[in-house]
Amino acid sequence: MSTLPVSKSGKSALEVATEAARGAGEILKAHFHQERQVKFKGRANIVTDVDLQSERYLKSFLQAEYPDHNILAEESKATSRNSSYRWILDPLDGTNNYSFGIPFFSIVIALAKDNEVLLGIIYDPLRDEMFSAQKGNGATLNNSPIHVTRKKTVKESLIGLDLGYVDERGKKLLQFIASLWPRMYAYRIMGSAALGMAYTACGRLDLYFHLLLYPWELASGSLLVSEAEGIVTDLEGKPMKSREGSVIASNSAVHTDFLKIVREKMR
Repeated sequence: MSTLPVSKSGKSALEVATEAARGAGEILKAHFHQERQVKFKGRANIVTDVDLQSERYLKSFLQAEYPDHNILAEESKATSRNSSYRWILDPLDGTNNYSFGIPFFSIVIALAKDNEVLLGIIYDPLRDEMFSAQKGNGATLNNSPIHVTRKKTVKESLIGLDLGYVDERGKKLLQFIASLWPRMYAYRIMGSAALGMAYTACGRLDLYFHLLLYPWELASGSLLVSEAEGIVTDLEGKPMKSREGSVIASNSAVHTDFLKIVREKMR
């Protein structure tokens, strides 16, 4: 188990991340039923004033506790300091869900040292579900241990996915899931990739996949699934890191079965 740095106020990194997530969660809940300002970053890819407010809060909170650490956040320029530690943040994963009033979104916080993710938090503020993982110390949901599903095949699996914001990749994904239907149990399009990974880690989904995720979506989710005794790779079966890329997350048996199908149908 990797040692995590103690904060300026003497708290553990897990305590700091948990407090930060809960604080940002209060912001999201307070504005959920209110009118929001929306800006488009691309077709169907938006940012709201609440994303920005949540991100400012998270950065301020973390900088107060770890003033020497770097920060990479989705909606603002990276903060670079002379440190091997980097916080990776998504202040509102599932912005489209949030903006349409769909109650399925999350706050994502990860801590990495160099290229290794040591700590991951995915918090659903509406359900008060705190998914957390520390490298080498397992994964939990509200402090209770979690484990990936024990299904054996894709045919019996509930599969989560998201189409993303790159139209050609989304089209390719739709063609793939159409070709697989109905040789699986069912699909669910999540709208929050981070919660899709968290739900895989705790066994609510048997598998989650996506053709293009970014560091703030991958870092916490990949650690959660791995620490819940799952497997996380890209669509070529290569080990997943916190960089952007495709992802398959599941247990070992379903992952192997799904990867075989991907290689046959997505060449």
